[in-house]
Amino acid sequence: MPTHNHMPLRIEALVKRFGGVTAVDGISLEVKAGESFGLLGPNGAGKSTLIRSIVGRVRPNSGRILVYGEPAESPSARAALGWVPQELAVYPRLTSRENLAAFGRYHGLAGNELQQAIAWCLEWAALADRADEVVNRLSGGMKRRLNMAAGLIHRPRTVLMDEPTVGVDPQSRLRIFEMIEGLRREGMAVIYTTHYMEEAERLCDRIAIVDHGRIIALGTSDELIHSAFGSRREVAVRFADSGEPGAAWMEQHGGRRVNGMAHFTVEQPAEIATLLQGAARQGFEVLDVTLHRPNLESVFLHLTGRELRE
Repeated sequence: MPTHNHMPLRIEALVKRFGGVTAVDGISLEVKAGESFGLLGPNGAGKSTLIRSIVGRVRPNSGRILVYGEPAESPSARAALGWVPQELAVYPRLTSRENLAAFGRYHGLAGNELQQAIAWCLEWAALADRADEVVNRLSGGMKRRLNMAAGLIHRPRTVLMDEPTVGVDPQSRLRIFEMIEGLRREGMAVIYTTHYMEEAERLCDRIAIVDHGRIIALGTSDELIHSAFGSRREVAVRFADSGEPGAAWMEQHGGRRVNGMAHFTVEQPAEIATLLQGAARQGFEVLDVTLHRPNLESVFLHLTGRELRE
């Protein structure tokens, strides 16, 4: 049986190849008890393969996955883990209550234990007043919340959530944040993949940035920002199309172009003047300049050369 002394999740040198493509390339990480751990990366970075390996849907080529010290494929590890997949996995013609009962029985719950689990899930997902409504008639946000509840019916101690807010409206996203924050207050470990930087900054104690199947940065949001930028600030400059700076000039000044904006970093705001004077001497016309503190989005761009949602 898994004990409380062991970490909720420990991954050691995990590798998964599909034909000639290495989707996960030697990833190692640990998730601590009660921690909310974010996995960030562009599409195809290996996040979903990593999650699917942990929950046993994908068999890795090498490496180890331990859940509370037990192999991930063992019954005790399965019981300790919950999984909320990105795709909705609920039965549209059953009610919310019937869905939860079906998922509960699948996890071996019955009788009073099952009824208590259903009641907790309905309350947690704010669906108690819609418990006996057929899922087909629920809004997209409600279906998403039911999907999350179904993954937690057996009250696991660690839950993996793969992009739980994809395609939901802003109000539903806020409700989902509150649900996840509720789990954290209960001491559950949460592993969370997202495409949204602000979600990671709000919900995650530590964040791993994954690219090309590897972890390229790991730490708290503040640690990641500090290790990438130190005390430097970011300057974004929009040039007129007619006077776009050339790649050589950009490189010389440590800049990079993303979505029509040139991004630079400066130690002191006064350096902006020097940068703009240099641009003017080259005949580049400046339309707009902004100075801001780097955030997770800046770190991601700095490390991968692209935006998360590209």
